[in-house]
Amino acid sequence: MLGPDNVPEIADESVVAREPALATFSAIVHSESEKAPAILDMVARGMRSFDRATAKYWCEWLEVELENTPVRETWRELEKMVATYFPGRGTLFEETYLEGKAAGRAEGKAEGQAEDRVALILRVLEKRGIGIPQDTRDRISTCTDLDTLTLWFDRSLTATAAEDLFADA
Repeated sequence: MLGPDNVPEIADESVVAREPALATFSAIVHSESEKAPAILDMVARGMRSFDRATAKYWCEWLEVELENTPVRETWRELEKMVATYFPGRGTLFEETYLEGKAAGRAEGKAEGQAEDRVALILRVLEKRGIGIPQDTRDRISTCTDLDTLTLWFDRSLTATAAEDLFADA
């Protein structure tokens, strides 16, 4: 049976580059060892020589296998080093990644807010017994501009017909 007693500890980046499966397996079987953080550090350093797809494969494989171990969070921090050689240093790669991540979050939030406003406008009109023709429903549902949707919501509170939302619009 394979385990810490008969699987070598990886202590050389070149072993990781030559034998990523052995290096990954070594990190897993030694994950309970006090040397585990050093082994993981060596594995991460060795993986920096891989192309992005290969590095991603072995990084994720290792992360999954370390799921219930005390060093999983250590590995998650080290994984960042595989993607960039200067983590936390504000490199262009890192800044671009973080900006993209923030922009994605903001875009998702705006989409969620627009969807909520669309639902509120339609609900107010329906609760007030105002008929909503399909073309009007489509126009409201496809709008993504929060200011316009806010204006339409305000108008939905006093409108006598769904088309009143678009007065002077």
